[in-house]
This record gives sequence, structure tokens and C-alpha cells, in this order.
Amino acid sequence: MSVQTTIALAPSRTAPACPASATSPIVGGRVELQLLTTLKCNLKCTYCSLGVGEVLGSQTELKYDIDQLAEFVATHLAGKEVYVTFYGGEPTLNKGLMLDVMQRFPEFRFQLQTNGTLLDSLPDWVLARLSNVLVSIDGGEEITDAYRGRGIWASVMRNVQDIRHKVGGTLTARVTWGNPATSFEELDGLAGTFDYLYWQFVADEMYADDSVARRKAVLVQLIDVFFARTDTLYPLVPLMGIVRNKLLPNRGIELYAGQTQCRVSTHLLNVMPNGQIYPCPDMMYVPAMQMGEIQGNWLSASPLQPHADMPCEGCEAFSWCRRNCMKNLYLGYVKKDGRYRQNVVEPICELLRFIGREVDRRDPHAWFARLPVSERRKLLDAEVYEYVEIMP
Repeated sequence: MSVQTTIALAPSRTAPACPASATSPIVGGRVELQLLTTLKCNLKCTYCSLGVGEVLGSQTELKYDIDQLAEFVATHLAGKEVYVTFYGGEPTLNKGLMLDVMQRFPEFRFQLQTNGTLLDSLPDWVLARLSNVLVSIDGGEEITDAYRGRGIWASVMRNVQDIRHKVGGTLTARVTWGNPATSFEELDGLAGTFDYLYWQFVADEMYADDSVARRKAVLVQLIDVFFARTDTLYPLVPLMGIVRNKLLPNRGIELYAGQTQCRVSTHLLNVMPNGQIYPCPDMMYVPAMQMGEIQGNWLSASPLQPHADMPCEGCEAFSWCRRNCMKNLYLGYVKKDGRYRQNVVEPICELLRFIGREVDRRDPHAWFARLPVSERRKLLDAEVYEYVEIMP
């Protein structure tokens, strides 16, 4: 159960007054427009972050139309490279919006984040247009079904195999690493089944007793395999991103203006079905986080920005981590939630520092020198970095 405070959803409001010197709310030349097609879902995952503040299921119908979205895009995103992520709830429960957006904006890139249970219901042309499909799964069959329901793992894996030849881009397993019993074999199996594996350390109180130590033991095995290969990359996005940032730290600074790797401070716009826009999909229950609205055609800078109370600059990982999760830092340090900081933020930061030390022990520069040119390019410039957080 989440420890976050429940706050009522914000009502629609007009744009705030902006000073004459205000700069664009979007930092850089790219925008990730994350469209929540619906907040309805066909599963009831036990750890769902949208359950906080009763967000999940609270909005099932769109309150804006495609013309209003087009006007917003023309006003605020003109000249930007836009990539759309269809998100939810379960986004495939509103295929109508997906199809309308893909047809109205053919020049955009598209990603789908889905629980995978309805992948086989999508038209072939939609699958062919997707640059990446993020499939939420929790590891092996036992753990996934415990969180998502009996038979879900097998159903998802069947769907992935059935549609993978139709997907124009890549398939990425998105793991919320909540259960400390998640094994190396489970994660390694997903890395062999999907084009990429991405995991995120769960933002909940699941780090008590020996949970951190058990995760560290699995991380050592994953890192060992990653550096044992020099013919091809072990496709674990968090390790790829961390090693890239250690080898070429300017990449993180250039792409994200030196700010957080999770993009919520710079160019991530989460559009709820009611048209409200938030920087972080896990904080759409906080009225003060609203940064725009489709119907009112307004957009302001993300309120999730680096803060003096965040201790990141003094951390050994800062040069390559660049602040992992602004939501965690905001709750733990700005909002002074001591319990959340101690039970969630600090264990995750310790795991990140641990990964960094283990990477350094394998001499990443010498390993990189042995990589073929083709694999170096994948490490440095994989398109999937634009669709997922490269920090876990």
C-alpha cells in the first residue's frame, strides 16, 4: 500500500499569468506527449501508482477532441520533434483515440505502454507504426500473476509472440521491481525474449529487512553478464544508460539540460482524459502539479524542478544519475515526508550508488574499447532511451 497522501483531483482552471521574460516550458527540441487514453483498466495490479488519490478509473471518457489537441500542438509544440506515448489505465481500451492521433499526426513517432493483454486486438497498421511497445510485466509467471491475476503472464507472453513480427519498432519489457524475490533467471529470461528489458525500482515500502541485499545480489549477476559480453549488448536499458552516462557524461547533460533523467522537469507532458496536463504520471493526484490544459490551450513550465532541499549534488552518483526520480525527491525532501524518504527514497538511492560502484569495478572504459563499432552505437544512441527512463 502506498504511503503517499491522498489529494483530490484538480478542477479545470485557466492559464496562470507568465512573466514577460518566461521561456518555453519545453526544454530542448523534443517533446514526449503522453496521452492517457483512459484511466480505466482491465487489470487490478496491486501496486498501481494510479491507485493513489483514486486516480485509476476516475476518468473513462475524453473531455477534449482531436481538433483541440491539434490546436494545442500547433500553439505549444510547433517546431518540436514530438513522440507520443499512449498510456493509461490500459490505453488499448480506447483504441479510437489512438487511431485518431496516429492518422491526424502522421509525422509523429508513437509508443504504446500496455499491460499486454489486448495487444492482439490492435490493427496491423497500428502495430507497424509503433516505434516501441512497453509491455508491463513483473518478472516470471508466479510473481507476475501474484500482482496481476492468475494466467496473466502466459496470456501476455502469447500475445507478445503473436504480434512481435507486426511491430515496426522494438518490444521492451517494463518491470516494476517490487518483489525482492525476483530472480536473476526471471530478468535474464525477459532480456532474451524482448528486444530490451527496463526495470524500475518500485516506489513503495518494499525495502525492509534483507530486501535491499537480495536485490543487490541479483544486480551483481546482471552486471556480470553485461560486462562479460563484448560481441553484443546485453539489452538492459538501465545498465546501458548508466554505463553510457559514465563513459560520456555530457550525453545526460546535453539531452536533459543537466536536469533529471526521467524527463519530468524538461519535456514530458502527461495529458489526462479530462485534458489536464501534469509532468509526472505518478503525481496526477496533486492539484499543484497541473501545468497545462488542452481545452484552455495553455502550458506552463513543469513544477517538478531541482530544489535546494534535494541532496543530489553532493551524491557520488550525481554526475551520471542526474537525479533519478523527481517525484521521489520531491516527496522525500521538499515535502519532508520522513517515512517515505527513509523507506523508499533512500533505499533506491543506495541501490543506484551500488550499481555505479559495481560498474566501475568492471572497468567500463576497457570494456567499451573491446566493443564492435555497431554495438558502441547501440550503447550511445539507442532510440529506446527516448521512450523509457534510463535510470531505474
